[in-house]
Amino acid sequence: MHQLAHYPPPPAVLVNLNSLLAALTFYTCFPVSPNFQLDFARIARWAPAIGLLLGGGLGLADLGLDWLQMPILTRSGIVVVLWMWWTGGLHLDGAMDTADGLAVQDPDRRLTVMSDSVTGAFGAMVAVVIILLKTCALSEIPDDRLWILPLVAGWSRWGQVLAIAFYPYLKIQGKGAFHRQGMKLPQDILLGLALVLTVTGWQIYLQPANWISIALRSLVSSGIAVLTGYYFDRRLGGHTGDTYGAVVEWTETFILCLYTIPMVNGGW
Repeated sequence: MHQLAHYPPPPAVLVNLNSLLAALTFYTCFPVSPNFQLDFARIARWAPAIGLLLGGGLGLADLGLDWLQMPILTRSGIVVVLWMWWTGGLHLDGAMDTADGLAVQDPDRRLTVMSDSVTGAFGAMVAVVIILLKTCALSEIPDDRLWILPLVAGWSRWGQVLAIAFYPYLKIQGKGAFHRQGMKLPQDILLGLALVLTVTGWQIYLQPANWISIALRSLVSSGIAVLTGYYFDRRLGGHTGDTYGAVVEWTETFILCLYTIPMVNGGW
């Protein structure tokens, strides 16, 4: 009996895998084996996929806490803490720096303030507001959390990809400049959109009776993802690595808050 030959995976598979794992390393705190040759060149295209994975993990953690009969408010607070922990506070830090910059009246000084590592009063207040709103909103959403968490994280990062693709980058040597380099359009935008819509479609397939509310949530989420990036571009004339993080955080926050509205969440 002949032994089965072991063929190496195609080069394209390895390239995409190394890129996806690089995105996982950059956007989260999850460890990746050093045996992989990580490629950070085009990791922004994978941001929605990382959001779906991250949100799926949060959904499973929430499901476990629910199985332990933990009250929904406490459970929601723990989920939000895990949300920050697993991302290393990357996006929240960007939202804080962006708030400090926008608080400056002189437009010419905003980027300088945003580059300062010292957190100002407005940055601290924004962090409190985001954490508070996420926790309160999530505690008002008792159903479909296993689906909602990954989709919220996925849509918000799709909004980040839009901001990277469509708006100018304001810092020539900023840490987020490499995101725009090598980005391919429309492929990188369509990849994230396809992934998020696939998860949405799978939910509709499993819950056909709720297809209207699921579709409405997708429409609302995509609209918020587009408008958040547009808002920061209007205020600053472009984007930075900090505003990319702010897009993620505020999109997540706004989506969760709107999901508490009965009409959006299926309570007609």
